[in-house]
Order: sequence, then C-alpha cells, then structure tokens
Amino acid sequence: MITVTAKAAEQIKQSAKQNQMEGMPLRIAAKRDENGSIQYAMGFADQQDDHDVTYNSEGVSVMVPPDSVELLKGATLDFVELEPGQHNFIFLNPNDPDYVPPKDEGDGSHYL
Repeated sequence: MITVTAKAAEQIKQSAKQNQMEGMPLRIAAKRDENGSIQYAMGFADQQDDHDVTYNSEGVSVMVPPDSVELLKGATLDFVELEPGQHNFIFLNPNDPDYVPPKDEGDGSHYL
C-alpha cells in the first residue's frame, strides 16, 4: 500500500488540526488517464465505505477505495520543497509510467 513519509505525516496532521478535522482519516484515490499516467486525489474523509482499505502509516489513518488499491501499491506520499519556499505533496509511484526514482545528490535535492 502507499507509504506516508514522516514529513508528509507532519503536514497532514498540521492541516487536520488547522481545519478542525483531527481524527478524520485521509482518503487517497488514484485513477489512470487515457495516456496511462496516474492522477491522484486526497482529502479528509468524514465517512467510510465498507469496501475501503484502511491502515495507518506514520500515525496517519489512510483510506483507499478498492479501485485505487492496485494503482497505489508501492507508492510513497511525501511533502517536499520543490522550489525555494514552495512545498508540495508529491506521489512517488512505480506504477506510473512517468515515475522517476528519486536521486540522492548528497545535497538534499532528492526530487529534482
């Protein structure tokens, strides 16, 4: 299933607190576009479907709808600074044809 990094978990918990959604699970969904790439959606869920896959990663309760499970298998959700002062959630997913494994340049620029 999808792994949430410590940095992503910290940001998710902070966002939940700021938006008064503490205790609500994070729903992550994925779908494949016509060109084969994967599009992602995530948000806090106030209700759960009986078929959702639920688990905990880095202290974050995560829900994934059944039709997204295979697309998210082995993926990682991270929170990184892509440009100075611009932080974003990113999905690192080996199931996506556009996936490029992160490179460790020794200077912290793993995703460039």
